Amino acid sequence: MFFGKLLPREGNFFELFDQHAAFITQAARAFMQLIQNYDDATLRERHTAEVDVAERAADRVTAEVNRLLHKTFITPIGREQIHALINGMDDIVDLLQDATETLSLYDVRKLTEDVLRLGEISAKCCERVQHAVSLMPRLSQADVADAAIKTCEEIDRLESDADRVMRSAMSKLFREETDVRELIKLKAIYEHLESISDRCEDVANMIEGVVLENS
Repeated sequence: MFFGKLLPREGNFFELFDQHAAFITQAARAFMQLIQNYDDATLRERHTAEVDVAERAADRVTAEVNRLLHKTFITPIGREQIHALINGMDDIVDLLQDATETLSLYDVRKLTEDVLRLGEISAKCCERVQHAVSLMPRLSQADVADAAIKTCEEIDRLESDADRVMRSAMSKLFREETDVRELIKLKAIYEHLESISDRCEDVANMIEGVVLENS
């Protein structure tokens, strides 16, 4: 008993989750600015750099969470849940950076409306993830737990929207695009963007699991 009192308890995991979620949203908004202003090389470079900055900052938060996890005796939620949640969140921002890099590496010259639509859905998913994460310290309150569940359900609906847009975009791409190189480039971009909403849904499912365990 005395030994337990000597070890760190709780830690600031929820604060770190909030910080990471803010960087996810920062990266998502920068990515949206990137694809909305894609024809402007100067703005494209600026927003690409903003995505990179947000991703590196998120990586530092992830490292801090994992460091704190090793030092903390009693955690506010399960240790496996903390590990899975922060790594799931980090997957989101990594995919945003991957999508940004793919645009540059593949020398994509022109974006389609489907890229914009998938980007919009991805950005909305990221913002809802941030909102769900912000509610986690107060999940013991019934109204907050209900709000978290509703936000997670909203992310699930957005992910379904992304699936529908993805199927339509792929169908159009293979029917209408005659340049094989452009087809390959756009297919990769679509897949990256659809994966972002998938990872957001994964994080939402984790948060929903935390809500149900603690309700």
